[in-house]
Amino acid sequence: MSIRTTHRALLSRLLPHDEPDGLAVRQGQFHTVVIGSDRVVCLPRSRAAAARLPERAAALQALAGLDLGFRIPEPLLRGGAHGTDEEPFLVLGRIPGEPLETDSLDDARVAGAVAAQYAALLSGLARAGADETVRAVLSQEPEDRWRRFAEDVRAELFPLMSDSGRLRAERELAVLDGLPHVDRAVVHGDLGAENVLWEWEHGLPHLSGVLDWDGVALGDPAEDLAAIGAGHGRGLLERVLALGGRPDDGLATRITAIRGTFALQQALYALRDGDGEELADGLAGYR
Repeated sequence: MSIRTTHRALLSRLLPHDEPDGLAVRQGQFHTVVIGSDRVVCLPRSRAAAARLPERAAALQALAGLDLGFRIPEPLLRGGAHGTDEEPFLVLGRIPGEPLETDSLDDARVAGAVAAQYAALLSGLARAGADETVRAVLSQEPEDRWRRFAEDVRAELFPLMSDSGRLRAERELAVLDGLPHVDRAVVHGDLGAENVLWEWEHGLPHLSGVLDWDGVALGDPAEDLAAIGAGHGRGLLERVLALGGRPDDGLATRITAIRGTFALQQALYALRDGDGEELADGLAGYR
């Protein structure tokens, strides 16, 4: 049954200017997002995701106070506090724009414009990582994050894999050994192409805003660069790196290593959240 039907009363209250049957619905890893004309409603897909709503709202509020050069969703209303019977939700302001079409980057002018704006986006997040207000709100990745991640994958996901899947996972986990601890930047954590919105003017796309900040933390910008490469291809990633002015401190190695963990990260978080659909998708190449 459609969420527009099961949550009709709630959606009518939260989106009073919209007809429920005409609302667009987007399935994310942690939330079902119902898109209204001027705001969106995030409905957690699991109890764990619901428990993280206050933290998510606080992070968005802190980032909204900075001039990042692009828009992020503004928290407007939160419901379903612990101890109440109300359905948990988070209402956010809607950002205009759409994700880029895959073939749009075949145009060299478009690719150059997009790369420049991604480079500026990452610079804004790097500056935000030095802001003490932001650092007080966001979590910091632990120094042994990747070692613990590898241990958790072996303990929790390996029993769900085939023999060949475990061999593949071992190869991907092995390259994480020795990755340095980096926490100098705000890291979006899921900077896939579907979470970055653009508006077109005079034949070129202009970055409108960035959605889905569930995984935001203080960490290594290589994670966001890996997501850009996964979403748009190696060619655009190389353009972004060329514009970034970053020192050659093993960044390319870290990008490759982290990109290899994306499916395993999806599967591990889905398993812990009890999300069977996302778990099956993340483990598809390991069964």
